[in-house]
Amino acid sequence: MRRLAGLLAGAMALAVASVASAQPVAAQAVTAPQQAEHVYVALVTATGTITLDLDKGRAPLTVANFLKYVDTKRFDGAVFYRAMHLNWGEGPSGLLQGGIRDNAAKLLPSVAHEPTDKTGILHKAGTISMARFAPGSAKADFTIMISDMPALDADPKGATEDARAGFAAFGHVVGGMDLVRSIWDTPRSATAGEGAMKGDMLVAPVKILSARRVPAPPPPVAPTSAAPAPTGTP
Repeated sequence: MRRLAGLLAGAMALAVASVASAQPVAAQAVTAPQQAEHVYVALVTATGTITLDLDKGRAPLTVANFLKYVDTKRFDGAVFYRAMHLNWGEGPSGLLQGGIRDNAAKLLPSVAHEPTDKTGILHKAGTISMARFAPGSAKADFTIMISDMPALDADPKGATEDARAGFAAFGHVVGGMDLVRSIWDTPRSATAGEGAMKGDMLVAPVKILSARRVPAPPPPVAPTSAAPAPTGTP
């Protein structure tokens, strides 16, 4: 596991506000828990849209940084360029990476690191997280988990600073996960990329045409029970 975490730290270069604690209880009164703030963003590509639910309540710094890129249209023209495939379990495993990469004209200053042991946002399938070099160096590039990736969560008992910090998860995909998997499954170059990223680079990176805030999607409709079959005869 430590070996994988170290590998991911290097490979994810370019390449989530504390876990909600109980609210104070006043004498004969209980303060209602504060509702987390959520912001929704649509990443539009030529083949479909990926909708993100960003958890501003638990990862305020990371979400604010991401929204700076959205609101100034810096993500317009960014690409999904890397698909890490891992041989774990029976199903697909790994992550999809996208962003601005090294376009200095679009990059903003680095954002402070918000570890998962403070935010409570873990690296599950569909989670969006910041790519980085060292903790506190993340700027614009991000990853979307294809599968659960606990090796990217902060480990306070980790042997290295990188393992202790983990990566900063800050939301999850609520629409278009099928598109995420489709992009992740496109051909990769055997020679492109450097170091641990070699072999992960997409032959045809997928462009993000636009990234915009959108309203919250409607809640899922609960299934309706079928009407009971009539009994007896008229």
